[in-house]
Amino acid sequence: MLLGYAWQQKCGKTATGQPTRVNDKNRNQSATVRRAHAARTLRIIGGRHRGRRLRFPPLESIRPTPDRVRETLFNWLQGHLDGSRCLDLFAGSGVLGLEALSRGAARVCLVESDRQAAKAIGAVLTEWQESSGTVVQRDAIEFLREPSASPWGGPFDVVFLDPPFAAGLLGRSAEWLERADWLAPMAWIYLENRAREPLPALPLNWRPLKSGRAGEVEYHLWVRHAAALGVSGG
Repeated sequence: MLLGYAWQQKCGKTATGQPTRVNDKNRNQSATVRRAHAARTLRIIGGRHRGRRLRFPPLESIRPTPDRVRETLFNWLQGHLDGSRCLDLFAGSGVLGLEALSRGAARVCLVESDRQAAKAIGAVLTEWQESSGTVVQRDAIEFLREPSASPWGGPFDVVFLDPPFAAGLLGRSAEWLERADWLAPMAWIYLENRAREPLPALPLNWRPLKSGRAGEVEYHLWVRHAAALGVSGG
């Protein structure tokens, strides 16, 4: 029955063999549904979970890092992930933190404010039998107001900062990361921002290493130097 329906759609004929017009509106709607379905599935691209897929809820607030950007990012981090402690502060789909686990991170803390999204990440960790990942359902800035990072696996060697663009949280989260022991002395910090918009003020002891652009997203890798503290202009 399903095969017959697929043949009719492809050939533009009814079951009686008579030509029929394909409704462009319905076809476009079907394509939109297929794209939306595909957008809720991501694939791990490296490490022990390479090729495994994860699903996440269709929330407008979740803007997953594209595969090509992820591949570039983890090439940049090559040699720095094995045995590292990672913080995925605006986890969303959880793909950055999960990719880090796949590539050898010793501990990953994934912070996500949305209950549905946090539950989906937890389900993936359970399915993959990953005891080294922790999901915290909490507002990111509220989370960073904790007096110490040690209960959550910190200080962290690698931090992923990928907040919603319109929320203005990149600069605030960077500032709060320096207020306690969240960061290792030479921590690596990954940032994303909207293309053609300047980065916000960042701590003076953060130094830019690499950057790139993919469509409407600019992405950056910075490194922390614990010796010099302060805030720089964006």
